[in-house]
Amino acid sequence: MAEISKNARVGVVTEKFYCTCGGEVKMKTVFRGGKLRNLAQCSQCDRIERKPGDFR
Repeated sequence: MAEISKNARVGVVTEKFYCTCGGEVKMKTVFRGGKLRNLAQCSQCDRIERKPGDFR
C-alpha cells in the first residue's frame, strides 16, 4: 500500500500560547505596507509580537 502524505494526516495538534500576563495569544493577519504580515496578539494586554514564542 502507498503511504499517506504528511499533509493528509488527521492527527493535528494545536499548541496554545500564553502571555506572561496570563492572556491567550492569538495569531492575526494584517495588511501593512503593501504586504501581508502575521502577528501574534495577546487577548488580555493587547501586546503585539512577530511570533508567539516572543511572549516569553
